[in-house]
Amino acid sequence: MVRDPLIFAATSDLAGKMRGKAFPSRKLEKRIKSGVGWVPTNGLITCFDTIAPSPFGSLGDLALMPDPETLIQVDFEDGSAPERFVLCDITTTKGAPWSCCTRSMLKTAIARLKACAGVTLNTAFEHEFQIKQGPRAGGTAFTLESFAAQRAFGETLMEVLGRAGLHTDSYLKEYGADQFEVTVEPQQGVVAADQAAILRSLTHMTARRFEQAITFSPITDPAGVGNGVHIHMSFTNAAGAPITYDPAGPCGMSHTTQCFIAGVLKYLPQILCLLAPSVISYTRLTPHRWSAAFNNLGFQDRETAVRICPVTATDPIGIAQQFNFEIRSLDAASSPHLALAALVHAGCQGIEDNLDAPAISEGDLSELSPKALADSGYVRLPESLKIALDAFEADKVVRGWFPDTFSQVYLAHKRAEITYVEGMTDSDRYDAYAGVY
Repeated sequence: MVRDPLIFAATSDLAGKMRGKAFPSRKLEKRIKSGVGWVPTNGLITCFDTIAPSPFGSLGDLALMPDPETLIQVDFEDGSAPERFVLCDITTTKGAPWSCCTRSMLKTAIARLKACAGVTLNTAFEHEFQIKQGPRAGGTAFTLESFAAQRAFGETLMEVLGRAGLHTDSYLKEYGADQFEVTVEPQQGVVAADQAAILRSLTHMTARRFEQAITFSPITDPAGVGNGVHIHMSFTNAAGAPITYDPAGPCGMSHTTQCFIAGVLKYLPQILCLLAPSVISYTRLTPHRWSAAFNNLGFQDRETAVRICPVTATDPIGIAQQFNFEIRSLDAASSPHLALAALVHAGCQGIEDNLDAPAISEGDLSELSPKALADSGYVRLPESLKIALDAFEADKVVRGWFPDTFSQVYLAHKRAEITYVEGMTDSDRYDAYAGVY
């Protein structure tokens, strides 16, 4: 059958979805220069394909500008059409970054980090997802048998990611029912978020070829575990040397690391709506789920919002190269670009304000009274998307990190999402999110 190969021009939007338009691959060079037409109100499309009240209405025009460095062309060699897509920046018709382009906002945040600290950010995303299938058997957590049952899927996925230019790290059967995790090696700056968006798309594309449905939904069953997105971060200086570690610092944190993490923790309640942006995200962000319920720092503790990770090296150089910290409050309802932009801005604020190193938390914070918790310097993170959005809206510092129109659009977008699901039963709500992510 004859075909005219198409390339999908994609943007990771405010709902964490890859949206865009396709064009003939033979016109790639033309589209790199001229872009693909886009509409401002498309930024108000929720994950459920409803449209939030738009300040733009039917007016305005934008362009999706393909970045050729992100072009993906993967042939599964199964007789199906190869997958072809490219990530884009959204610009005005005059070529300026659009105020709600997640990729452009991340570029701004990365530039701020370079300006205030002179460092390069290295980031690795870890993604958890679940395969949606029949009755779930017990006794499968981390087992060889459950891994072997999905070996073909995993091996195809890892090969596809490699062909797309991602440096794969691991694939494993996770703790949850039908839950798996896939990880890739760290990348610098915007590339890490690009690859996170690419990974999610290629995982769905792989599953479809195995006639399986998967979901990256933050949680599919309140009685079960959630699906998180964990971000590992480290810094290098202009010469490429690691500077995240300092043996004289608390828990090995360099001064830059201390200030950056302090900024993330200080502003985490206000940016949480950008990191965990679904209504059901807040079921996952509760104590004893190995996620993040408080704005605390832990040393090798998976119940903290930020975790200092273990290293296997014993020599100083090896330790410095491996040393990193992990942020655990994200999920895949977020755009990786927007989430990373928010975290980088928070860290930059901590560096610019020279914030003191956060203390390492000890014990179960959920057992503390509100007064004892406050006296310890911690807060319970917002317990609903509504509360998280209100916290974001009320903080002028945080809103100032982003273009003027963004806050208005994002708040309208997410409040429309809340309205869409508020009349559903709990079961229908979880099923709805499982279907769209």
